[in-house]
Amino acid sequence: MDQKAEINPIPIDQAHMTFLFPFSYREKNRKKIGDHLNSQGYTFFQLNKTELEDAFYGPSIRVDNKELDQYFLPFIERKLFPHTISDDGFLRFSKKISQDYTQEVHGDSFRFTVNSVDVTICPFGIGLITIRTEMNQTENELSEVLNFMNHFRVLEPRIDEEEGAVIKADNQVFHSTNEFVFDYLCPEIKHHIIHDDKRSGYFGSLPFFEDERMISSAFLIAPSGQEIKPDQLYRIGQLDGKNEEGRPFMSTTNMDYIERYLKHHSHNRWAPDSYTITSEHAQVTLSTKEWHQLERPISQFMGTHYYNLLLHYFYKIMLLRLSFEYSELEWEQDEDYVEELIELISLFSSRYYFGEISARTEGKELTKTYRETFHLDPLFDEVKHTLQDLYRAQENKASKRHNMLLFMLTVFTVVSGIYGMNLVIEDWKGKTDWSKVPGYSFFEWISLITALGGISLSVTLLVTTGGKALWKKYRKWRRDQNK
Repeated sequence: MDQKAEINPIPIDQAHMTFLFPFSYREKNRKKIGDHLNSQGYTFFQLNKTELEDAFYGPSIRVDNKELDQYFLPFIERKLFPHTISDDGFLRFSKKISQDYTQEVHGDSFRFTVNSVDVTICPFGIGLITIRTEMNQTENELSEVLNFMNHFRVLEPRIDEEEGAVIKADNQVFHSTNEFVFDYLCPEIKHHIIHDDKRSGYFGSLPFFEDERMISSAFLIAPSGQEIKPDQLYRIGQLDGKNEEGRPFMSTTNMDYIERYLKHHSHNRWAPDSYTITSEHAQVTLSTKEWHQLERPISQFMGTHYYNLLLHYFYKIMLLRLSFEYSELEWEQDEDYVEELIELISLFSSRYYFGEISARTEGKELTKTYRETFHLDPLFDEVKHTLQDLYRAQENKASKRHNMLLFMLTVFTVVSGIYGMNLVIEDWKGKTDWSKVPGYSFFEWISLITALGGISLSVTLLVTTGGKALWKKYRKWRRDQNK
């Protein structure tokens, strides 16, 4: 018989939390956005700048850039850490904030610090905003931390359980995280984001973005000696904080269900005093180790594990986007767009989508977890089938056109052959007298129609082929302008 699960409280001494929000931008503005961010106090992140190792992550936290360099496979490292803003790959621009704010939800108050904000300009017109926060109170209960994360990640409240949260900053009150992020934390990026709801040429907004919520990650530290229990691990994976009445909340009461959930979502390599739970909307580590034992794990959380999560989240966004754009195709009208989508899928899969990104054991374990949690393999298989369908559709259309052209040419060739390749009528020599046409014999009519039809076909093919070539060049130019 199924056991009933109970909520066990646990105090949290420190909470380091990161939130990632994807957006769409015009790819032609890639360098322009980078130059603008540089002028607004952001710093372009480069591995050879050792002064950046402790600049953005909070007090006493240092990320070893050498470990970042060695953690990823060489072809991935070149993409994640380009040397200049003119290079392809992921351009990260970071800005230190270090200011305190307050979130109020249904009468509860939670104080937090925003340490820094990143704007990462990814390939293919996708960008990511990263907000690094930490709890600045001496101690909170787990429910309060999870309640903060659950409400902060909601950009625009849509349902009753998401409403009621406000953020207070510098005598200003923001009624949504969207306002707080784009009107206060990083307004510099707001006018670069594409806001339209429909597909616009080669790129569009993110209509497939799930629930308008940010994905979150956290490193939570409980007092040494505390026992970590299954219900706590389940709650951090689901971000089950508090209900509308302000009481601790858990989205299941079935202990067997919790055990099955943890079997698929937990990484227990450092158990029993450290666990990591990964779900579709959060990755959270809960640890009861002493601070001196956690310096490197927290550094990895801010460094290697952050980039691992970012890269696989980018994979998920791109795969969802490709599936969405395929579903939006209108085959009769979007013939050129089909070719562009084939090109986009091919470039993404060949240049950026890799099954292995790290040679480290823990890196491989996390990669496997992300691929399973984000359902990347089924999504990629769907995109591969999409590519095959697109190729087949293109081949079928081309084959039909070629067959029709071959049929027409064959007809003219046969008819011309019957006349010994000589379709000239005596009346056509010199100045043509069109008044004699009505008096032509049956075979002279065939000669006239064949000759005029052949000339018309040749002109039509010439105009059509030249027109298509010019139209493709125009589409490519317009696509580049809209990127």
